[in-house]
Amino acid sequence: MSSPRASTASTVQDCWDCMLPGPPSRNNFGSADLSPSGLLAFPSGSSISVLDARSMQLIVTLPMPPPTQASSSTSSLSPFVTSVRWTPLPLRRDLLSTEPSSSHLLLAAGDRQGRIALLDLRLKSPVLWFDSDSSSSKLAIQDLVWVQARPDSYLLASISGLSSLSLYNSSTGRCFWRYDAAPEILSCIRRDPFDSRHFCVIGLKGFLLSVTVLGETEDDVVIKELQIRTDCSELLKLERDLAGGVAGNSSSASAAFPLYAARLAFSPQWRHILFVTFPRELVVFDLQYETPLFSATLPRGCGKFLDVLPDPNHEYLYCAHLDGKLSTWRRKEGEQVHIMCSMEELIPSIGTSVPSPLLLALVISQSDSTLQNVVSKLYSDVPHSPFPDVDFDNPFDFCDEPLLVSKTHLISISDDGKIWDWLLTAEGADDNPKGDTNLDISEVPVPGTNTNILVSSTGGLDMEASKQTGRCRPSKSTVNHTDISLKISLVGQLQLLSSAVTMLAVPSPSSTATLGRGGNYPVVAVPLVALGTQSGTIDVVDVSANAVAASFSVHNGTVRGLRWLGNSRLVSFSYSQVSEKSGGFINRLIVTCVRSGLNRPFRVLQKPERAPIRALRASSSGRYLLILLRDAPVEVWAMTKTPIMLRSLALPFTVLEWTLPTVPRPVQNGPAKQSSSSPKEQTSVASDGTSSPTKLSSDSKSSDGSQDDTSESFAFALANGALGVFEVHGRRIRDFRPKWPSSSFVSSDGLITAMAYRLPHVVMGDRSGNIRWWDVTTGHSSSFNTHREGIRRIKFSPVVPGDRSRGRVAVLFYDNTFSVFDLDSPEPLANSLLQPQFPGTLVLELDWLPLRTDKNDPLLLCIAGADSSFRLVEINIIDKKLGYTHQPRSIKERFRPMPLCCPILLPIPHALALRVILQLGVKPSWFNTSSTTLDKRPHQIPGTPKSSEDLRSYMIDLPPVGDPVVPELLLKVLEPYRKEGCILDDERAKLYAKVVTNGCSVRFAFAAAIFGEPSEALFWLQLPRALNHLMNKLVNKSPQKAPVSASVPELDDASMLSRITSKGKSVSGTEKKDAMNQGQLRLMAFEQEDLWANASERIPWHEKLEGEEAIQNRVHELVSIGNLEAAVSLLLSTPPESNYFSANALRAVALSSAVSKSLLELAVKVVAANMVRTDRSLSGTHLLCAVGRYQEACSQLQDAGCWTDAATLAAAHLKGSDYARVLLRWASHVLRAEHNIWRALILYVAAGALQEALAALREAQQPDTAAMFILACREIHANFISDLGNSDNESSSSIKDKLLHLPGLGPENEDVVAVSEYYGQYQRKLVHLCMDSQPFSE
Repeated sequence: MSSPRASTASTVQDCWDCMLPGPPSRNNFGSADLSPSGLLAFPSGSSISVLDARSMQLIVTLPMPPPTQASSSTSSLSPFVTSVRWTPLPLRRDLLSTEPSSSHLLLAAGDRQGRIALLDLRLKSPVLWFDSDSSSSKLAIQDLVWVQARPDSYLLASISGLSSLSLYNSSTGRCFWRYDAAPEILSCIRRDPFDSRHFCVIGLKGFLLSVTVLGETEDDVVIKELQIRTDCSELLKLERDLAGGVAGNSSSASAAFPLYAARLAFSPQWRHILFVTFPRELVVFDLQYETPLFSATLPRGCGKFLDVLPDPNHEYLYCAHLDGKLSTWRRKEGEQVHIMCSMEELIPSIGTSVPSPLLLALVISQSDSTLQNVVSKLYSDVPHSPFPDVDFDNPFDFCDEPLLVSKTHLISISDDGKIWDWLLTAEGADDNPKGDTNLDISEVPVPGTNTNILVSSTGGLDMEASKQTGRCRPSKSTVNHTDISLKISLVGQLQLLSSAVTMLAVPSPSSTATLGRGGNYPVVAVPLVALGTQSGTIDVVDVSANAVAASFSVHNGTVRGLRWLGNSRLVSFSYSQVSEKSGGFINRLIVTCVRSGLNRPFRVLQKPERAPIRALRASSSGRYLLILLRDAPVEVWAMTKTPIMLRSLALPFTVLEWTLPTVPRPVQNGPAKQSSSSPKEQTSVASDGTSSPTKLSSDSKSSDGSQDDTSESFAFALANGALGVFEVHGRRIRDFRPKWPSSSFVSSDGLITAMAYRLPHVVMGDRSGNIRWWDVTTGHSSSFNTHREGIRRIKFSPVVPGDRSRGRVAVLFYDNTFSVFDLDSPEPLANSLLQPQFPGTLVLELDWLPLRTDKNDPLLLCIAGADSSFRLVEINIIDKKLGYTHQPRSIKERFRPMPLCCPILLPIPHALALRVILQLGVKPSWFNTSSTTLDKRPHQIPGTPKSSEDLRSYMIDLPPVGDPVVPELLLKVLEPYRKEGCILDDERAKLYAKVVTNGCSVRFAFAAAIFGEPSEALFWLQLPRALNHLMNKLVNKSPQKAPVSASVPELDDASMLSRITSKGKSVSGTEKKDAMNQGQLRLMAFEQEDLWANASERIPWHEKLEGEEAIQNRVHELVSIGNLEAAVSLLLSTPPESNYFSANALRAVALSSAVSKSLLELAVKVVAANMVRTDRSLSGTHLLCAVGRYQEACSQLQDAGCWTDAATLAAAHLKGSDYARVLLRWASHVLRAEHNIWRALILYVAAGALQEALAALREAQQPDTAAMFILACREIHANFISDLGNSDNESSSSIKDKLLHLPGLGPENEDVVAVSEYYGQYQRKLVHLCMDSQPFSE
């Protein structure tokens, strides 16, 4: 998986898998990023958490390494992580030219000190540090975004401090461009989905910076400064208040103004459209017109805006608010006006603490929306057929009642450590009444009369389908947007640590402890760790699953003490001061049952006490509890169902510790070796494992009879340095009468501050850093100095039969560092594992996890960090030496409650193998796992898994390209994952079962969507339309009627004037578009109707705009779509004093001549034609249009960089090869300049340049995609020919002969043969790599 690393480095990295982060907070600036493949990354304190957004399971936590330039005397702490952003690079498939790399799993992270690191999720460590600001003032990183400069690499743009914007090279980390926007305060940065070279930055005062990166040098950066007018009065007041406080230079927008946010988002459907939120205002801004199109102020009572997220597929905006609410805004049909249509709670009031948790971040799932496109494609291809397999469990099934308009997954993050997965559904009624016969609705019987739908953790629908019949979505459904109802349901949740950790408790029950429900069975050590927090909750962590198993709200204030009673009860305390004058304290002691969650308070007093509780000490059996109060007697309690106080001990105790469970009896009973006289060796344990503990237990049995199994003892130290051991038996407490060490053992120079006791040894630490130990049965003792600060905790490591050493202790010092010593070694200090600092954090509490069963098992140390994290450190013993070592892990690293189905995390060869299998088509029964796990799956996919060895039978067909043996080998490689059920979750497996037989292009789109490549998925979905467009052109089929008729009937002056004065709508009746031209598929538009309709829909947005520049742009839009009449009316409205009057007049006359004679005469009357001035280059194209030279006009527009306008003009006026020529040049620009290969491929195909498309794929080193492209084209071509054969047209046979092979993709074509051979080499290399790499679950 990675290259071998140094032992110290591997130490920390190995324990990251077993780390739970603390909760995120506002110090993390509300940062979060959800990758298209479904991996959610967000900062928690100084760490970054990565989780699978579908199953809501934590994958890994990456701590940000601390700064290196700290002085050696003090341990440096990692600063808060403030921004994270996944790299947009896809899974690399150029296996034949490079070694597999995990470039698709790279994450950029910035922190409060201005450092930016590139982290590799596979290596779990930084692979590059960017050269961020080297000045002494560390500027916090406010936001990050990736920008594309070359086809295969991205640059990183960052906002640091209040007003600094920087661009970094991602291969060298060098900063090559910097911009200072002072006095503006920059807040948010986003990349343009239509052009990945372009990004925008918004400031708190409305400053908008548009940046286009054309290369990797300073001269290649083009910027445009714009301003959005907004009310800044509140911000100015905040700035004045801040002026005397924080040094503004080192701060950033979110640090200085945490409750004042400005955010922007690009529209995923409309180019040049930005959505911007200020605290109380939503603005829609047009970058092309450089002006706002719409703004709305929040109504009273609504919390301030926190963020804005556009729906990827539908015209909805989701806005998060500071008060934890979510508002949904819908765009009005035909204009750029948004209306708030719902307000929902993202922090439910039930079950949350008071005060309510804060909403920090909201992200939207891209992967689900891409799969929705696949489903809508599937249903649009079969418009009139009913679906007998209507499946109400599937959130991607569109055949529900009522009609589902959209389903969107949103994930919110709150500061109590909860991650919420919400399913937002929009339901609406059809425009047509149910009795309308024109609507293609099929009544589909659903089995059963009452199908109840459960909420599944992977995201089912929270609804009941109790109707007997279901209704299928019609092929061209028209939804009445006024009747849409929005519903939100919680479908998943992940609980991380809920607050800053203050206490840590590990259960170490003795063999005398019994189960909580009675009986004489001894309790077992459980893999649970309890953590007390600042908020008063107790989080119980399941170490084997690295997850919070339960969270109990126990106290109102900080949990100050926490102990286990056996393995099923917890006792904790908190206290609060009544008032400073009286000085009394209210102590709260509560016993919590882990099984039932019930809290039982005990020792409840009516009046405040003089002294607060100092600590709790519970015996190993959980029967006895010592309560230490400050300057008051120690109380001894029997922890029965109703706790009873046995007695109080009025001695000046400084430290008390119960004995740990005795060491297990060794396997062989050899004679005990005599201890030597050397003090260093007096506590050494014989190598055969038999020592005084065994003798002690047998002696006590003989003298005390049956008392041994119920009596427990504790050791103590007094303020004067005296030591002692008491034994508790029932209600009696007696002196244990140990053998005392020599008088020189008691030191006068240090007060004893820590103690550990396991028969027969007592180990003590004092405030001078000395460690002493004493054998209570022999009186032997020894000591050494650690040369460190005072000692706070000492913990004995767990011992199993056969252990060579029983004297290993973990020592926590007052400087929050720790060390591990082996007291059985001759030189404990020399052989210790000294860990002066845990990188990046301080250690608050530590304890050993008592789960070892074998002497070869590693020692696990539980650590509560000052960064609120919980970690497990693995310590291995090799040749009596302690050390961190990297052990090879088994395949199944961790218990998970449900399989982690995240293909992008598989080893790269195995991920590519799965991609090939999904593309070629595998039978859905393959996803049914073996009988051992089959019962665990709630939804079973049709088909029974085969037990035969012939895996080829799982493929739906022999692969038409490549080596036919390869799929079987790849299936064999994927078998371990299949058996674990962690390839696809049930929801996606059932979706695949629907698409697998619907053609290869839909399968390819599904595979791309699963691996987080939405652009490629859209390409495969659009390919059949593009190819059919081409073939219709080849067979000379006339396309659908032109959107605007070429000839306009003659009109009289009166009607013409009325039309001009009314400035009628440019589009008289906008037809409803089909599903394939909505949402993200607009990115891939190429057909004349689509381009014309998209441009037409934008025109009404700008009708109310005023100003000369706006009029010029509007005229240009109208000419582009062919509406010359409206263009003339707009030009004639120019006042004579305008600078544009002459040019507008000239264009009005020329354009009117192309419309009608009457309009020309009218224009001549209005225009004074004696003023001629030069105008923008666009005016020339308008004159070319007036004389019908559309091809030259398109070329001129393309030369001026107006590529979309040129295509729109061509769509309105050109046909055949002329139109194809415009598309071809556009495709080359999109590929070479914008680096968007998938959009370029669609344009190439639509233009008939299949060979250029194939060449582009080969140049991009995608051998598998090139082969799949040929496969898809041939299948679509075959379907087209067969459809021709079914028609009774006489010329169909001649057309078939003409279209026997696709132009440029015939089987004898050299490029096609080369692609096929190259794909065969790719497959063979992939098989070798798969065989060489071990499967693992993460």
